[in-house]
Amino acid sequence: MGQGDEWIEGFFTPGATDAEVAREKAKARELKQSQWWKRKRSSGRCHYCGRAVPPRELTLDHVVPLIRGGKTTRSNVVPCCRECNSAKKYLLPLEWEEHLRRLGGGNGGGVDEVDGVPDCS
Repeated sequence: MGQGDEWIEGFFTPGATDAEVAREKAKARELKQSQWWKRKRSSGRCHYCGRAVPPRELTLDHVVPLIRGGKTTRSNVVPCCRECNSAKKYLLPLEWEEHLRRLGGGNGGGVDEVDGVPDCS
């Protein structure tokens, strides 16, 4: 685990076997070749930080990480910058939000700081 991950150490439990992760990674490689994915990343925006990034530099991130039982489905993958993908690692969405709050990262990608409800405006 990297620096700053100590707070989550007690909560991490793998939810997938090595074989399941390998299968899902193969699906991800296939999905990255699809027109759907190319359109998805064409926005040129990181899902997490909102920064403008050249579309070809956006990575495919599993919102629920493979190691935590996530699947390679259209509803579980988002385009993001390498920095966010590297920082998020194996964190679940709620853990990622908490990580951003601890770093002073503001609202953590669209969650209202007052009541924790997603900001859909």
